[in-house]
Amino acid sequence: MTTLNHTGVSHTVFRLLGIPGLEDQHMWISIPFFISYVTALLGNSLLIFIILSKRSLHEPMYLFLCMLAGSDIVLSTCTVPQALAIFWFHAGEISLDRCITQVFFLTSIFTYESGILMVMAFDRYIAICYPLRYTTILRHSLIGKIGVVVFVRSYGTIFPIIFLLKRLTFCKNNILPNTACKHIVLARVSCDDIRVNIWYGVFVLLSTIVLDVLLIFISYVLILRTVFHIPSQDARRKALNTCGSHVCVIILFYGPGIFSALTQRFGRHILPYIHVLLANVYILVPPMLNPIIYGIKTKQIRDQVILQAICLPWP
Repeated sequence: MTTLNHTGVSHTVFRLLGIPGLEDQHMWISIPFFISYVTALLGNSLLIFIILSKRSLHEPMYLFLCMLAGSDIVLSTCTVPQALAIFWFHAGEISLDRCITQVFFLTSIFTYESGILMVMAFDRYIAICYPLRYTTILRHSLIGKIGVVVFVRSYGTIFPIIFLLKRLTFCKNNILPNTACKHIVLARVSCDDIRVNIWYGVFVLLSTIVLDVLLIFISYVLILRTVFHIPSQDARRKALNTCGSHVCVIILFYGPGIFSALTQRFGRHILPYIHVLLANVYILVPPMLNPIIYGIKTKQIRDQVILQAICLPWP
């Protein structure tokens, strides 16, 4: 379906292809998508339940982890069910309004997760560098305010993208070679000048993701400087162990995204389906593995998971 405006024909319905070039393999590709989604839903839901139901876990680190788990559920739900609908039922048709809505929520949640990871690095910095003042600095009221600020920053910076996409005329074609709507992927099928979209995308990237990475790096430089000044080797090891889970999650979150961005920029000879698969990795893998990492490496959460398993009414 199309509509007419003063610049000509503009598509109002688009078709997502899924993994272009691998359409005959969609049924097989859907298996890891489905497994990762179910694992992410169950793992993150269990993590949230354990943290909220156990008063002993109402500490800053676990409350921030609860925020991360909630955003992981939303991030997966924004994309994976639609991808599965494409793989299983060839249901790739999506309206322009739905497509822009998906762009908004997908990009906002990704930015929000980055902000939470940055705040968690700050939490580790306070815990290790100022242990005696940890609970007085990171009070529950401050944690709530931090969560609101990260939320407003994420959604506020992405909100203008709605209007930047709405102003475009989509007259080239209505085929999107992806499993989900992305800002620049959608903008590229328009007939208008998209330099504003590109430069605003760069601004969002620099003011959120890049800034978060820089602050995380600074936090860990300060943490390492403090740790290596601790005289006891056992105390140094314990201090570093408290950061282990967070570092693993950071690598999982930023690693695939950076690699995907580099292949998009420099991998001009890489097949299109490789780009799409890489772009899906940073949406599928972190939400699935984050609760597993924290469940294995964090003793308090691991003990609660074991306790919940023991208390289940086994037949």
